[in-house]
Amino acid sequence: MSLMPRSYFGDIFDDFMPSVKDENMKCDIYEKDGSYHIEMDVPGFSKDEIKIEAKNDYLTVTAEKNSEINDEDKDKKYLHRERTYGKYQRSFYLGDLDSENIDAEFNNGVLKIVVPKKDENDDKKYIEIK
Repeated sequence: MSLMPRSYFGDIFDDFMPSVKDENMKCDIYEKDGSYHIEMDVPGFSKDEIKIEAKNDYLTVTAEKNSEINDEDKDKKYLHRERTYGKYQRSFYLGDLDSENIDAEFNNGVLKIVVPKKDENDDKKYIEIK
C-alpha cells in the first residue's frame, strides 16, 4: 500500500501518456539603449552549469546538469521524482550583435544578458564607382 494518495485517472494516464512539460528556459527579450536585453529563467542551475556562445549572429544559451548519484541516494526509495537532469538550450538570431562586448549576470536563478548592437558603420563598405 502506498503512503501517497493516488488519483485513479492520473496514474492511468501517467503510465501511457506522460505529461507534456514545457522544458524551454523562459525568457523576455527587449531592446533598450542600443542593446538587446535577455532575461531568462534558469532555476536549479549554478552559473558554472550555464554557457553562453555568440557565433554567426546567433546567441546560444546552454544549461546542462548531469545526474549525480551519491552514496546517500542509494538508500533512498523515491515515491515521486520530477526533477530531471539534462541539457537545455535556446538560440536567438540577433543579426547585428557585437560579440566582443556581451555582458552576462546570473542571480537567484535569473540570467541577464546584455548584447550590444554593432555600429551600423562597422559593416558598411562603400564601393567606388568607376
